Amino acid sequence: MIELQNINFTKDNKKILNNINIKFENNKFYVITGPNGSGKSTLAKIIMGINKPNEGKIIFNHKDITIKNVTSRAKMGISFAFQQPVLFKGITVYDLLKFATKKEITKKEACAYLSQVGLCAIEYIDREINNTLSGGELKRIEIASIIARNPSVAIFDEPEAGIDLWSFENLTNIFKKLSKSYNGTIIIISHQEKILKMADEIILLENGTISKIGSKNEILENIICHKCCMKGTEDE
Repeated sequence: MIELQNINFTKDNKKILNNINIKFENNKFYVITGPNGSGKSTLAKIIMGINKPNEGKIIFNHKDITIKNVTSRAKMGISFAFQQPVLFKGITVYDLLKFATKKEITKKEACAYLSQVGLCAIEYIDREINNTLSGGELKRIEIASIIARNPSVAIFDEPEAGIDLWSFENLTNIFKKLSKSYNGTIIIISHQEKILKMADEIILLENGTISKIGSKNEILENIICHKCCMKGTEDE
């Protein structure tokens, strides 16, 4: 369980997050959504420790981790997947998966993680993680590394960003499987309806505040109605 209490974050004299209070329960799939600039990615980075709140507390498994850095939180069981996966010059996919598991694993064991994200293991296991890989391939390798790490909390910041339609379809299939089998808390930042429909709960952020929290049926209906109203206004 991870809980944010009265979180405020200001950058360059601009209030990005305002009095955020939310509790993420174990073994649940959450999607944080909202308009561009609403503070979604900042909220995800606050949870991971990439950004530090100006005010408030972050409680993880009943411990205050507000001042803990990224490395400490990763060791405690919190993982973060960036919008643009990090490239590792000289590091192979096999190296990355061994590092993620924190133990020596065979190539056969590493291949099992790649198979879970729909990659042909033999083709990818010895490839270097560099710009010869497509955006979709990098995303799936990053997700495989998170599965290998098996964190208590897995955060994905707009995993659909920068990938083509075919890769997005593969990505949604991976998250469908994770939503049914993952033994931990999943938090995804996304605008995509297909991902929103997988959620146990959706958190709607607007102007740096939580405007609604609820089931996918409740929140999606609200979002669709809002879009229709906005479209009607534009047509006028």
